[in-house]
Amino acid sequence: MGFDEMDVDTIWKNGEFLDWEDATTHVLTHALHYGSGVFEGVRCYDTERGPAVFRWDEHLDRLFDSAKMYDMDIEHSREEITEATLELLDRQDLESCYIRPIAYYGYDTLGVSPKDCPTDLVLAAWPWGAYLGEEALEEGVDVMVSSWRKHASSQVPTNVKTTGLYVNSMLAGEEARRNGYVEAIVLNKEGNVAEGPGENIFMVNDGEIYTTGPAQSILEGITRDTVITLAEERGYEVHDEAVISRGQLYTADELFFTGSAAEVTPIRSVDDTEIGAGTRGPVTEELQQAFFDLVERRTDDHDEWFTYL
Repeated sequence: MGFDEMDVDTIWKNGEFLDWEDATTHVLTHALHYGSGVFEGVRCYDTERGPAVFRWDEHLDRLFDSAKMYDMDIEHSREEITEATLELLDRQDLESCYIRPIAYYGYDTLGVSPKDCPTDLVLAAWPWGAYLGEEALEEGVDVMVSSWRKHASSQVPTNVKTTGLYVNSMLAGEEARRNGYVEAIVLNKEGNVAEGPGENIFMVNDGEIYTTGPAQSILEGITRDTVITLAEERGYEVHDEAVISRGQLYTADELFFTGSAAEVTPIRSVDDTEIGAGTRGPVTEELQQAFFDLVERRTDDHDEWFTYL
C-alpha cells in the first residue's frame, strides 16, 4: 500500500508539525547525495492496555549513538522527541503503526564534508503490517544467499543505522526478489553469515539457539535482543556471538529472521533447500508466540519496554 492510500496527513520536522505534502527537503540536501543520515524503525502496537511504543528508549539510544558516530548534533532532547512522537500518533489516530525517526545533514553546502550543513530531524508514522507478508509469519519465507557481501566494520561502522549503508541491503534484497525469493541472507567478507538485508538471523540446532554477533558485521537489532531475552527466560541456551557458515544454513533444524519490521519470521528454505520440515519449527513458533504475547501485552512481562500513549 502506497502512502497516498493511507490515512496519514502529518509529519514532524525540526520542531514543527507539517502537513504531509509540505514536509519537503531541498534537492541539494547533503544526505540525498552522500547518504549522511541515521534513522530508526520502531513499532507501536495496539495492545490490550492501549497503544504502546515498543522499546522506544532503546531505539532513541541507538539513534543518538548513530548520530554521534557521524558528528551529527541532534538539537532536540530525548524528551522533546518522545513527546512529539506520541503527539504525532495521537494527531493521526494511529494505534498500530510503524514510526520512522530520521536525522540527516540538510541543505547548505554540497562538499563531501557536511560541516556547514544543519542537522534536520524528522518523525513520521504510518500503518504497516507484516513486513514480509502476513502469511510469512506462519508459513515462513523462501530466501537466497545473496552474491552481495555485507561491508566490514573496518570499512564503515556496522553498529549504527545509517541511510547510505542500506544500498547494500537494497541490492541484496532486490537480487533475491528478481530471482523469485522473498528475502536474502547476506554473508560477511569472510564468507560467514552476517544477517538479512533488514533483519538479524537465528538458527536452531538440537534445541540450542545461535545468532551472529557484532564481530560478523551485523547491526545489533533491538528485536534480536528481545528474542534472546525471551529465549533465555524459557530456558534455552543462546549463543549470541555465533559464527555460522553458509553450509550450516542448509542443515539447520530451524531458521528465522528478527527485526522491528519483520518481527519474528520463519525461514522455510534457503537456495531452494528445505529447512527442517519446511514449515515453522517448534522453537520458532514458541518464541514467535512469546514475542506477540509480549508486544500485545497479553502478559505482564517487561512493562519497562513500553511507552504508552
